[in-house]
Amino acid sequence: MIDLNRCLVAMRRPVALALLCGAAALTLQGCAGVVIGGAAVVGSLAATDRRTIGTQADDKAIAFKGDQRIYSVIAPSDNVKITSFNRRVLLTGEVRDENSRMAAEREMRAVEGVREVINELAVSGTAGFGSRSNDTLITGKVKASLLDEKGLYINAIKVVTERGVVYMMGRVTQREADLATQIARGVGGVQKVVRVFEYISDEEYNSLSNTPDTQKKADRDSQLDH
Repeated sequence: MIDLNRCLVAMRRPVALALLCGAAALTLQGCAGVVIGGAAVVGSLAATDRRTIGTQADDKAIAFKGDQRIYSVIAPSDNVKITSFNRRVLLTGEVRDENSRMAAEREMRAVEGVREVINELAVSGTAGFGSRSNDTLITGKVKASLLDEKGLYINAIKVVTERGVVYMMGRVTQREADLATQIARGVGGVQKVVRVFEYISDEEYNSLSNTPDTQKKADRDSQLDH
C-alpha cells in the first residue's frame, strides 16, 4: 500500500493536497515521480527542526530497532506504528489482546535511548484499507492546515492519525499547543485530538528561533514527514 504522507511532503501544499485527495479517491499509485531538490530540502528542514541533528538520527534508529523487537513478540497480523520524537515514543495501531499490547510496550522500553513510551495501542481487529486511507487523508489535511497558520512552525509538530484520532507530538510552547489543537479539531473527519507534546518555555522558544523569518520561510516552502 502506498504511503500517501510521503507523496504529500514531497510537494508544496496546493499540489500535494490535490494529489492526496485524488489518490485516495482513485487507485493509490506510487509517488516515485514526485521529486524536488532533495538535499536542499532535507538540509533546510533539519536546520529548522527543534531537535538536534543527533536526536533526529536517534529517533530514526529507535523506530527501526523498536520495530524489530516488537514484531518478534506479536502476531504478524497485528499492526503497530512507532513514532519517535525527541526520544519519546508513541505506539499506535491495533493488537489482538492485552498481553500483546503490554509486550509491545515492554520491548519498546528496552530500546536504547528511549526516554518515554506512550502506549495508545488498541486491542481490536486490524484497521481495514478504507480506515487507513482515511487516516492518511486526515493527517494530510491537518498538516496543510497547520502550514497555513502564521503562528506555527510545521517542523515543530508531528501528526499521527489512527481511526480518526489525531495525535500531536513535538517540542512546543503552550500557546503553540493550544493553537495547533484548535486547528486540528476543526479539520473534517477528526474524531478526537490527543496532545502528546513536550512543552518548552517562551525563553527556550526564543533561543530556538534566532532567525524566525528564515525559519518560517523554510517551513512554508517545504513539508517533510519528520
